[in-house]
Formats: sequence, structure tokens, C-alpha cells
Amino acid sequence: MIKRLLWIAMVPALLLANAATAQYPMMDMVADKLVQKYQQSSCEQLWQEKAQKQGRPKTGREQEAMQMLRDDPQMRAAFIARVAAPIANKMFECGMIP
Repeated sequence: MIKRLLWIAMVPALLLANAATAQYPMMDMVADKLVQKYQQSSCEQLWQEKAQKQGRPKTGREQEAMQMLRDDPQMRAAFIARVAAPIANKMFECGMIP
């Protein structure tokens, strides 16, 4: 009985998650690429990239993507939901966050 209730509770959540990803296909591609980059990079590579990017201005594409996320709170929430946990976990493993 409990398993059946869990399934009933999970179905709407899964449907909403699928609807959110279908709503922003470009954001999904960017989020997937970003998560993949963090998962496949070594800590050394991430530290080097961070050091190289300090003080450099963002590219036009990066600025455009950031503006889209600022302008659309729903897209921003969906993006953060997709990338936050994998990136935070990798940064924690690499000692980039306490």
C-alpha cells in the first residue's frame, strides 16, 4: 500500500520535471554541457580554469545567457535546479567551497 502511495505521489512530480525541461530546450543543453564539464574535469583542471578566468570579462554568449536567466525567473529556477547539486558536489570535493 505504501509503495502504491509513493508512486501516486511521484508521478505528478516527474511529469512536472519533464514539462519544465521541455519548456527550455536550449537551457537544457547548456545545463547538461556545464554539468558534464564539471563531472569530467579534474580538480586540477577546475582550479586552473578558475585562475585563468579571474579578472577577464565574460564573452558575449556568456553575457547573453546570464541576461536571459536574469529576465526569466522560471528559467533561472529550472537551470539552478539542474546544475546546483552536481557543481556544488564537485566544488566541495575539490576544496573550492568549505
